[in-house]
Amino acid sequence: MIRRLPLPRLHSLARDSRAATLPEFAIIAPAFFLLLFGIFDIGQGVYIQSVLQGAVQDGGRDSGLESGKEQLDTIDQYVRDQVQPLVPNATFTITRKNYETFSDVGRPEDFTDANGNNAYDSDECFMDANGNEQWDADMGGSGLGGANDIVLYTVTVTYDRIFPLWRFLGQSERGTVTASTTLRNQPYGSQAARTAKQVCPAT
Repeated sequence: MIRRLPLPRLHSLARDSRAATLPEFAIIAPAFFLLLFGIFDIGQGVYIQSVLQGAVQDGGRDSGLESGKEQLDTIDQYVRDQVQPLVPNATFTITRKNYETFSDVGRPEDFTDANGNNAYDSDECFMDANGNEQWDADMGGSGLGGANDIVLYTVTVTYDRIFPLWRFLGQSERGTVTASTTLRNQPYGSQAARTAKQVCPAT
């Protein structure tokens, strides 16, 4: 014989929400933790970027002094020292490029577009602005340059992510931030003249 629960007890059981929290949390937890780790991961990158940018600004100003050339290693180490406490296993890539004017920064060397395709081809003549005998998409010379030169100082930091967001999204275990500053060296002397030389590759 089948026993049936009284109708009032059925209504009571239907209204009983005890233990319903656990399955609800199991459904929501993956998205919640993904969002939480994402916030932490982005926050870490933003904080590293902020500290790095401040250090690069300080280093760029110190490099522009007359004594800058003799202190480049010390200046670069200062930048590393500001960031490494945040990401001890980070690697640093540091570059300096110098230009005659601010308008030259990031500009390619002029070339003769013989075939009209708006791109440099290896057999076309070009104006070698930095003296390395090859066409460059950035005409900047390597290094600090001299008095009154414009210097683009760039530091790239590659670091281990401490939050496992990269695992869920298929990203790299290593994060990267870059900071740069463009400053003019102090006028401690006359700016050296730059003469671009036309180079025509042999065909």
